[in-house]
Amino acid sequence: MTLNELDDLKQKLDDLRPLSQAALRNLHDDLVLRWTYHSNAIEGNTLTLMETKVVLEGITVGGKLLREHFEAINHRDAILYVEDVVRREEPLTEWQIRNLHRLVLKQIDDDNAGSYRKLNVTIAGARHVPPDMLQVPEQMAALLDWYDHEAGDLHPVERAAQLHSDFVKIHPFIDGNGRTARLLLNLELLKSGFPAIVLPVERRLAYYQALDKAHVDGDIRDFVALVAECVRDGFAPYWHVLGVSS
Repeated sequence: MTLNELDDLKQKLDDLRPLSQAALRNLHDDLVLRWTYHSNAIEGNTLTLMETKVVLEGITVGGKLLREHFEAINHRDAILYVEDVVRREEPLTEWQIRNLHRLVLKQIDDDNAGSYRKLNVTIAGARHVPPDMLQVPEQMAALLDWYDHEAGDLHPVERAAQLHSDFVKIHPFIDGNGRTARLLLNLELLKSGFPAIVLPVERRLAYYQALDKAHVDGDIRDFVALVAECVRDGFAPYWHVLGVSS
């Protein structure tokens, strides 16, 4: 899937706008559920898709950890925050990133929510070792400087993938980095008028391998390709709801 082909799909969708409120509601509810389920499942949350749905409706699922319930509710709230940032056309800042992370870990680890890590960490199974904790503030500042001065030259899909990859490479928080990174990726896509993507848990291995390749070998092409495929898939619900062929 080339970036030009994604631009063509976006143009096709733009030509169908504005969408009805009923269509938008249907699409939104479906996206929030799938995005929440898959992003949490990648991190080991054991709620099924249907269990996630009932948790988001306010029902407790027996036999599941309280943390898993909070992870679903928090993620939904973080998506709503992302959408609000897009609506307000707010520029990306470290304050925003910390706010996102604070929502992700709310009532799970309030001591570390929104705070950069004070420990050195390793990522199980990965070749990449995140930077020393003392380098995190400096590297996060550099990431935002890149975003403000260089990222605009990239295609929105490349920019979103690079932002996600570079953020995870820093691994600025003690926990919740993956979920926050995927929220940032979709924040960037939504700002540019693309649909938010769902990185399916079934592609977790390819996702981790592509990121490790980007971090260790400096080759982000596999990760951009994976994100591009997910962007293509992100248009499918629109075609279905609108009754048009893909």
